[in-house]
Amino acid sequence: MKTIGVDQTSLDDCVRDAQQERIILTRDGVPVAPIVGLEGLDAEQLELGISDAFWKLIAERRGQRTMTWDELERALPG
Repeated sequence: MKTIGVDQTSLDDCVRDAQQERIILTRDGVPVAPIVGLEGLDAEQLELGISDAFWKLIAERRGQRTMTWDELERALPG
């Protein structure tokens, strides 16, 4: 992640740099905006990335118990 002052860069430079790493813009040393590159992502990836419902689902799933491979094999029939 790279931090840049808004008075030290241009939008074009931020967009170019953001394709390689996340950029945090600051004003007077205080973070004011993230810049995240989207080049190479398809429409579905973009939609999921900004979907509050998707991220809520992910957070709920991360809170659930997981199974080991052995547990899964024992739970499956046959």
